[in-house]
Amino acid sequence: MRGVTTGPGWRLTGTTRDFLRGCWRAERELADYRSGQRGSFQGMATFTAENADPGTGTLAYHEQGELSFGRRTGPASRSLLYRPGPGGSAEVLFADGRPFYRLDLRTGYWQAEHPCGADHYVVTVRVLSADSLTEHWRARGPEKDYSMTTILTRTGGRE
Repeated sequence: MRGVTTGPGWRLTGTTRDFLRGCWRAERELADYRSGQRGSFQGMATFTAENADPGTGTLAYHEQGELSFGRRTGPASRSLLYRPGPGGSAEVLFADGRPFYRLDLRTGYWQAEHPCGADHYVVTVRVLSADSLTEHWRARGPEKDYSMTTILTRTGGRE
């Protein structure tokens, strides 16, 4: 996995959802600081209007691949929704519709926070080019202490 770039990101010419639409390769590294275990995820991700709320501009995010963590390796997946937000941003929701965080990539960089019980999550997203971005999560609290860095690389055109 390539390193995460610091500093401002690549600026978008459209909305966050316009940029994300399409198929991506997902590469992720994980580190659990409590257990000392590390892991990785390799797979594919799509941002599509399929199976989302028709006519709302919502994108459905689905990722599927293989997760290796500690001694375990197996299939893994996750799903999120990206609804239109103010000024070209996206409201990121869990698959069941609960709010997660706001994402605005128009400047090429965004940081958001998400409280989860007593734990605290911070996500930093940086657009590296027209076809790649990094997403870094840091979770801390009484239940969690881990980081997760994902590189998404576009594999085809915008759908």
